[in-house]
Amino acid sequence: MARPIAREAAMQLVFEQLFGGEGETEALVDLIDYTPGENDRKYIDMVVAGVKEHAADLDAEISACLRGWTILRLAVFEMKYASLPAAVSINEAVELTRKYSSESSCSFVNGVLGTISRKLAAKA
Repeated sequence: MARPIAREAAMQLVFEQLFGGEGETEALVDLIDYTPGENDRKYIDMVVAGVKEHAADLDAEISACLRGWTILRLAVFEMKYASLPAAVSINEAVELTRKYSSESSCSFVNGVLGTISRKLAAKA
């Protein structure tokens, strides 16, 4: 079993489900050109089903560790509902992060907000 490949495949399927896809192992051929063997398929199915079943609990665990990231909510609100240009929201969020957190956190905030910004732009 190639566990790193199976883990990547599971991540792809969880991501697909998040955006309304079926998240079935058959989709892996199209997603990452991967046809899992029997053991990999069992692992992937178990992980994907488990993440779906326990999503609320998993999100609560993650959120508990991200309490200091309220700046993300503020910036996303500005981009989505206050019509502030994404570049301005992102820049100001990064500067506030620099002021109240570490430099490595700035990269994280920039990356998350950049991804959200592109997603919002694609919907417009």
